[in-house]
Amino acid sequence: MFDSGLGGLTVVNAIQKLFKGACVYYIADTAYAPYGEKTVEQIVERCDAITHYLIKTHHIKALIVACNTATSAAIEHLRQTFPALIVIGTEPGIKPALLSTKTFHVGVLATPATLKGDKYQLLVNELSCKNSVVLYEQACAGLVEQIEKGEIKSQKTFDMLEKWLLPMKEKGVDTIVLGCTHYPLVEDVIKEIMGNEIVLIQTSDAIANRLKRLSEEKGHINKGQLDIYVCYTGEINRPMVEKILNNKNIEIRKCVI
Repeated sequence: MFDSGLGGLTVVNAIQKLFKGACVYYIADTAYAPYGEKTVEQIVERCDAITHYLIKTHHIKALIVACNTATSAAIEHLRQTFPALIVIGTEPGIKPALLSTKTFHVGVLATPATLKGDKYQLLVNELSCKNSVVLYEQACAGLVEQIEKGEIKSQKTFDMLEKWLLPMKEKGVDTIVLGCTHYPLVEDVIKEIMGNEIVLIQTSDAIANRLKRLSEEKGHINKGQLDIYVCYTGEINRPMVEKILNNKNIEIRKCVI
């Protein structure tokens, strides 16, 4: 698994509750963060390099792109380049949001790159043709960096979210898609602004279930210990890793890719 930083650990957290009998190698590619400000070509090149590293170093059988931005840019390339791997991407949960909303007003929080990506646009166009739902899209520039620094409940983070969310609240948005794996880490702040009745849609549990199903189809027996290794390429906020995963039996180490 990999992401540009700590966000994908929300997916690891879902996986460790469900998946057994395997080793999980998570790459926090902090040296190249954030992906949302890179070009498509840069993202594809980096995803390719990380996948080659994981295959060569850890002999992986499955790959999870735990990042909406990287999925949008590189998932088709990865599936074509590495056909022997189970390759699972991360997409904003537009479909479950459409099923959840009662006001037919849905907010989408995502990185600028995700919102501009072809994969996201195709998904929205396909689903919006079948539904009379109004989407309120918000590019959350700078939010990933705040979360990476551990400033989950700082005044600056609150002010950023309040500026983006209050217009949605005024429009009657009752469901918000968290279109970045980092964003579940600030869900308490979102609820403080929007109210506890707001429905927040993330996809971590769906990814964990998909990994389990596809792995079992390949003969995996879902029993035994799950070992988790968190590797990082630049710097990492170790207390945040332990807080997100709530698991102190994790090896954290630096890697060069």
